Amino acid sequence: MDLRKSLLNKFKIKLFFLQRMPMGFLAGMRVLKFTDHDCEVSVPYNTITKNPFKSVYFAVQAMAAELSTGVVAMEAVMKSSEKVSMLVFDMDAKFTKKARSKIVFTCNQVEEINNAVKETVETGEGVTINVKSIGIDIDGDVVSEFNFTWTFKRK
Repeated sequence: MDLRKSLLNKFKIKLFFLQRMPMGFLAGMRVLKFTDHDCEVSVPYNTITKNPFKSVYFAVQAMAAELSTGVVAMEAVMKSSEKVSMLVFDMDAKFTKKARSKIVFTCNQVEEINNAVKETVETGEGVTINVKSIGIDIDGDVVSEFNFTWTFKRK
């Protein structure tokens, strides 16, 4: 299965969300771009995603930010020659502006994630990596920054 093609196909991404991440389906998340350099995930501003303060709920932002890093990790694990477990070990976030429009989260550490998975396969040791996802609104302003600590371990 080519994960990138599936995630970029509108029908297949809906199936993916229904099977593995139903809240992503309900929230209307989309994978906009997935290359060897970066991954972009969008989340809309709508009735389901907004909080009582009329901004995108922080948990929805966290879900989209994590997905922008998580699908990269998933692909690296799927392509590895050995079985590898992956887990978000830690997360921190900074919110810099009220999110009142669609937000696009970008992770540009694809190569670093791939290298971490390769390292755990080669050494058999657990590998930890810190990965950033930045959320930008339709005006081009940064609304939030998420830092995820991913751990990989050969099974």
